[in-house]
Amino acid sequence: MPRAASRGARAALTSLGAVGVAGAAAAVWGIGIERYLFTVRFHELAILPPGSDPLRVLHLSDAHMAPWQRRKQQWIAALAELEPDLVVNTGDNLGHARGLSGLRAAYDPLRGIPGFFVHGSNDHVAPSPRNPLKYFTGPSKIKTTAEPLDTDALDDYLSEELGWVDLNNRAGSVAASGLRIDAFGVSDAHRDWDRLEVLPDAVGDLRAAGPAALTIGVTHAPYRRVLDAFTDLGADVLLAGHTHGGQVRVPGFGALVANCDIPLRQSRGLSTWTNHDRTVPLNVSAGLGHSIYAPVRFACRPEASLITLSARD
Repeated sequence: MPRAASRGARAALTSLGAVGVAGAAAAVWGIGIERYLFTVRFHELAILPPGSDPLRVLHLSDAHMAPWQRRKQQWIAALAELEPDLVVNTGDNLGHARGLSGLRAAYDPLRGIPGFFVHGSNDHVAPSPRNPLKYFTGPSKIKTTAEPLDTDALDDYLSEELGWVDLNNRAGSVAASGLRIDAFGVSDAHRDWDRLEVLPDAVGDLRAAGPAALTIGVTHAPYRRVLDAFTDLGADVLLAGHTHGGQVRVPGFGALVANCDIPLRQSRGLSTWTNHDRTVPLNVSAGLGHSIYAPVRFACRPEASLITLSARD
């Protein structure tokens, strides 16, 4: 082999080796380390009526709980130390047929704190293996053979034991920090379970009972049609999950997929949503977990959000 060709071959092999080492290191980090690096994202919004006391909202999403995930259970349980005034849970609580036992360990310390919840698909059916490359072709397709979960037991726990209000295609109201908080929501829009047409009457019934200090729009999957409708219905703030923040992000670029039609730049964190000249805050949680069939996080730590709402000037 000519000397120049030999040098080129060695350089190519060296480059391939470096890429392989980098890929292996990224896999070790994402699978073995980062998915356990739970974090709290803190946000502040001045949207309450003048003179209102601050309201601390704990936004939880996408726990995808399996019974053996004790590290995650303990971390979530410790969130009660943040002393939230209100909890909003945007779905996909279960990641296994016996996931409710893990949820009890995680959520029990939040018992008695008023809250709201909606469903994701993994509150009804268990996760199943998927080809991750298919997410680049658009939102994931529905599997009709997925194992059903005990949604009734989950809902009994969230509503009867924890005291949270079910917002699946419904509206409801709670008292928190001396304020009346109204909210409305939909079931998983990713599965076309949202029934936006029923919300105007439900919201109208709430408003007929008197004014609220705050109205929250709650959805699992932040599809544009849902966010548009919530904005038109008068929500003061929108809360969603589902995207996992992309789950695997490119540093300096961000999410590669969102598994819905929201702009990728809004697949995680606090931003705003505008429809018909009305703009409201939107928080999309990157979530607390992942499917047991995709145990990885990269440049996208698992998270909960604590949003402190204060009075407008």
